[in-house]
Amino acid sequence: MNPRLPGPERRQQILDVALDLFGVGGYDAASMVDIAAAAGITKPVVYQHFVSKRALFLEVLVDCGNRMVSVIEKATADATSPRDQVERGFEAFVTFFRDHPPAFRVLFSEASRADPEFAAEVARVEEVMAERIASLITVGDLSEIDRRAVAHGIIGMAEGACRYWMDEPHELDAHRLAQLLAHLTWAGLRGDR
Repeated sequence: MNPRLPGPERRQQILDVALDLFGVGGYDAASMVDIAAAAGITKPVVYQHFVSKRALFLEVLVDCGNRMVSVIEKATADATSPRDQVERGFEAFVTFFRDHPPAFRVLFSEASRADPEFAAEVARVEEVMAERIASLITVGDLSEIDRRAVAHGIIGMAEGACRYWMDEPHELDAHRLAQLLAHLTWAGLRGDR
């Protein structure tokens, strides 16, 4: 058994353990008993913090999304130019998932998209990211809707590239992947031929 922790610390510990288990086997493969055992606590302690596995999974999605957005915002806050923002944003996105692979698998899994409540949380995270990205797009006379569509496309490109990168054995490192994505995006946003 783990020593007694203050409520907020115990809650975060449960979230972290649940993320790891959901990230390995998905929502259906991890039970509350499994999560309690991995945290070194009893199942009733888990239920003191989360009323159900569903509520726990939803909170894991919220926590992952908020942490990812926070990392990207911090990385881009001190950028010296729009291009630097693009480069720092991709670097933060890729390295966040390099350092937290279960977060990628939870946020972008089929289970997270198949369930309406889970999908709504993932959509919220993507919308926050798209809003930030859209505000950086200054090409031509694009409307707000056009900028949002392009921003969602950039998110999809980053997700797809990370999925390939995380699922396939290769020599490409996180920094190189981020550089490639930033270059492709920057060239496209600038209209370079």
